[in-house]
Amino acid sequence: MEKFKTYFLMIGLTLLFIWFGSLVGGRTGMLIAFVVAVGMNFYAYYYSDEQVLKHYNAIPVDENSASGLYKIVNNLTTKASLPMPKLYIIQDNVPNAFATGRNYEHAAVAVTEGLLNLLTEEEVEAVIAHELSHIKHYDMLIGTVAATMAGAIAMLANFGMFFGHSNDEDRPNPIVMIVLMLIMPLAASIVQMTISRNREFMADEGAAKLTGHPEWLQSSLLKLDNYAHGNLLHDAQPQNAHMFIINPFLGLGGDMKQLFSTHPTTQQRIERLEALK
Repeated sequence: MEKFKTYFLMIGLTLLFIWFGSLVGGRTGMLIAFVVAVGMNFYAYYYSDEQVLKHYNAIPVDENSASGLYKIVNNLTTKASLPMPKLYIIQDNVPNAFATGRNYEHAAVAVTEGLLNLLTEEEVEAVIAHELSHIKHYDMLIGTVAATMAGAIAMLANFGMFFGHSNDEDRPNPIVMIVLMLIMPLAASIVQMTISRNREFMADEGAAKLTGHPEWLQSSLLKLDNYAHGNLLHDAQPQNAHMFIINPFLGLGGDMKQLFSTHPTTQQRIERLEALK
């Protein structure tokens, strides 16, 4: 069922992108949008996980090189009826973690050295359970595709004037086109952020159920939040910020920036977890 919902969302976002392309540039815009959407979805599906792991210089580890982490993940995957994901450690002192991969068989979990050093074993277990919940519900692929399509729509809007001067008879009214160029990127970003925030709440709940201890995740979120306000993850990128358990840019903005964040506030997440006790 989760796989069906994931593919349905991918198709829906793709059709939205193609529709916007047709409005901006008529038949030419629709064709270009179709080609771009197919290419971007193909890349996101097969290669986005490799790209993000390479970007953060994630080092693969196994039972021999990271026995404690491996044991935690192995125990949780058994409880969750999931295959063992590939494990990676990022050599960064800022504590954070993310999951990536297109499906159960190609999933990976990456944690920073800072997370392993800062959190207790129970808190690490809660963070891993959160990431495994993302894997369980195909959130990594959904988030990647949503972010990709939001970026593509913004790119298409930037080229809207170029498409609008085509010779297509069905090119849009210039006023309508300008309005769409302003509204559609914002709407796409809101859709992306809504999807991401809802998935974070779901992953938190899944982690609480998997460990049986919501307070472990509450404690880890507080520590991660406090650290993130004063430290920035090395080489952090806005386009993959939604993947992390804590927004790596948390310390860079105020209340207004939170309106456009891919994550709920830590306080909101803790309150949701409190209700599960």
